Amino acid sequence: MALNAILVVILIVGGSALMSWPLGRYMAQVFESAGTGRFDRAFHAIAGRPGDEAHDWKRYVFAMLAFNMVMFTLVFVLQATQQFLPLNPDGMGAVDPTLIYNTSASFTTNTNLQHYSGEATYSYLTQLGGLMWLQFVSAATGIAALVALARGLAGRAMGNFFIDVQRAAFLVLLPVALIVAIMLVLLGVPMTFEGAASAMTLEGLQQTIARGPVAAFVTIKQLGTNGGGFFGPNSTHPLENPSFWTNCIQMMSLILIPMGCVWMFGRLIGRIRHGAVIFAVMLAFLLVKISASVWFESAPTAAFADLPITQDVGNLEGKEMRLGATTGPLWAVLTSSTSNGSVGAMHDSLNPLTGLMPMIGMWLNATFGGVGVGMINMFLYVVVGVFIAGMMIGRTPEYLGWRVEAYEVKLALFSLLAHGMFILVGTAIFAVTPWGLEALNNTGPHGFSEILYEFTSASANNGSGFEGLGDGTAPWNFFTGTVMLLGRFIPIILPLAIVGSLSSKRRATESTGTLSVEGGVFATMLAVTIIVVGALTFFPAATLGPVAEHVIASN
Repeated sequence: MALNAILVVILIVGGSALMSWPLGRYMAQVFESAGTGRFDRAFHAIAGRPGDEAHDWKRYVFAMLAFNMVMFTLVFVLQATQQFLPLNPDGMGAVDPTLIYNTSASFTTNTNLQHYSGEATYSYLTQLGGLMWLQFVSAATGIAALVALARGLAGRAMGNFFIDVQRAAFLVLLPVALIVAIMLVLLGVPMTFEGAASAMTLEGLQQTIARGPVAAFVTIKQLGTNGGGFFGPNSTHPLENPSFWTNCIQMMSLILIPMGCVWMFGRLIGRIRHGAVIFAVMLAFLLVKISASVWFESAPTAAFADLPITQDVGNLEGKEMRLGATTGPLWAVLTSSTSNGSVGAMHDSLNPLTGLMPMIGMWLNATFGGVGVGMINMFLYVVVGVFIAGMMIGRTPEYLGWRVEAYEVKLALFSLLAHGMFILVGTAIFAVTPWGLEALNNTGPHGFSEILYEFTSASANNGSGFEGLGDGTAPWNFFTGTVMLLGRFIPIILPLAIVGSLSSKRRATESTGTLSVEGGVFATMLAVTIIVVGALTFFPAATLGPVAEHVIASN
């Protein structure tokens, strides 16, 4: 069992890490070749006059927000009118307005938190023309924001948002998605525009089998760290994830582009060794969480602890046995480390401390994260860590030659603490009101964990959940939808404002007295900063939920 688990982890994580190197190089080339090819000329023609304007950080942010407002509005209208539109072979009807708001916010923010079952709620047109389209452009928004941040740190103009988002969508996400989609179709994932199939069961009963353009939807949901699912059960559904190899491909898709974004960042700022240090810190956190998750899940649940059949295989509840017990906790860590949110097991069934690992991934937001925005979140920790290190050694803090002062640190801390505030305040309100208590699937610490996980997932733009929670109500739809919007754009806007502030200063030449960002000292400092900020913010909540549940179950 242990050897099999190690081999699976090496295949998934190691294989993704190796492929991320050439992908990162290609991504950097895409964004460094501004205006030099036929694609750029086509992009300028599509974008029109806005594509000819260079943006400072404020104009870049304004363009990004305007673009996302348009995306939100279009998909809102599409959901509200789907019953009158084509590509609706199963006759899907009107959708609740609060669910429309939540879904629009969810997919616009690259979250894909789903308070619905796709096959029973939305038409093919809504799923493909609305939600899948958002999975491309919302992911492209995150990549474009990272590119602008990297250019600013390198001392160059931030570029043009409209051109960058088109490059990210058409030259990065679409080609990779096409390759992966073909592989999934060849391995048995459905791709059809026909309606649900009808079949006769062995018992002589009629069964309706939902299907549709699944392969295309699943591909971009994984590669764009969107999450969600074409079917309600997500990637545990046998048509969405039919075999061991589709399972491997989808798990590798979760982390491939986020890993590539780190290498792209290093190349765009001209400091590939710095990118390697950040990659190593992220990878170390990821491997620690994976090891802990598989270890904690290897023990049987408390209710089955004395049964001999469970001693060698651990907790089998909520796992897909076709794919092996190890892939469930592994998927849980990967999907929460990359703000993806798709699931390969029932997270509500995980052992208490196993369930804590996905929460830690979303609390820290520092292990590769969503496409583009994961590296932006790490930049916030870098700013705080560099400032603390500079104060400790009595030197003016500098990062890549830019002086880091109180203004930049305040913005970084506000962004990091806002993430915690959205999670903890939302959890506190719903833990003491009927809005949350009436939706619980469990009582006690596990019930608290269900609420805590939902707001964690919303704020981290993840989308997974301790399902069983009855979160399809108006209060849940409204509050988590609002948290998703705030949790998406504050951690993008403030880092760009930090870079805008840094770039307005005179850039210093690095000397022997400057703190190196390319060695073990910087890596250690960065890791400690992440741990301290995360522990101070979230440890009390963890003790009330997963830790308390573990202690009670152990006794």
